[in-house]
Amino acid sequence: MATPNELTAMRRAIAISAQGLGTTSPNPPVGCVILDRDGIPVGEGYHLRKGDHHAEVNALTAAGEQAEGGTAVVTLEPCNHHGRTPPCRQALIDAKVSRVLMAVMDPTSRGEGGAVVLEQAGIEVERGVLEQEALLVLGPWLHSLRTGRPYITWAYTVGANEDHGDEAVKELRHSYDLVIRRSGTIEEGVSGGHGEDAFRVPTGPLGDDPARALHALAEAGARTVLIEGSSNGAGHLLGGLVDRLIIDLPSILPSSVPTSASGLIPSGFRMVDATAFGPYVRLTASKE
Repeated sequence: MATPNELTAMRRAIAISAQGLGTTSPNPPVGCVILDRDGIPVGEGYHLRKGDHHAEVNALTAAGEQAEGGTAVVTLEPCNHHGRTPPCRQALIDAKVSRVLMAVMDPTSRGEGGAVVLEQAGIEVERGVLEQEALLVLGPWLHSLRTGRPYITWAYTVGANEDHGDEAVKELRHSYDLVIRRSGTIEEGVSGGHGEDAFRVPTGPLGDDPARALHALAEAGARTVLIEGSSNGAGHLLGGLVDRLIIDLPSILPSSVPTSASGLIPSGFRMVDATAFGPYVRLTASKE
């Protein structure tokens, strides 16, 4: 059973893991916190991009010798294979931690899995710690693995046009691998954020075949895609495959006559959040 300190550490790990959104793909965004023998945080880290150190190694590096006998709290099961970097489960074993808490099990884990190898090394392992909360960050990556295509978000401002664009949704781009602009141009959400040789931006228009369009986006290494603007042709091309909607409604006076019913959540989606956002009300809806 996770202690209150460990639950706090897991929520911290989830929070810092989100800093990897938009740059880690095709790898997952993962966070890790190291607690010493007394349950005090002594190191933390997250994965930034493919080829760089994983979250566990970054957290262990910060903790140094204080990790020995301590606890590693990580949002995803430590990897169990040699890729561009050594397996994280070995780094934890070498650091002599005594306990590892993980939120989500890794469906890509090789062989018996990192958790089993840790247990075989005499390390206590607890699975499923705050799993649903960790899925707030890892959910789109897992969705992409299950479906073989990117998780697609369509974001727009109601009433936006060529002269008054979707300014309010532009800050979203940094959390996505690819952004499809209103013009049809495809850009990296964070320019150069994925590094070299791990990701590429598709060139040319997506065409008029949804299956081919999704294949091109997936082949680039994208796990998440943001479609920007209500008049975006990609939104209509891939409309039936959109997983999340983010709709900004301009604010109104306390007493107003409605001009239209635009901005309502379409059928097949359910509203999961509504909040004031500057001069807008931001509605977020997910596929039912």
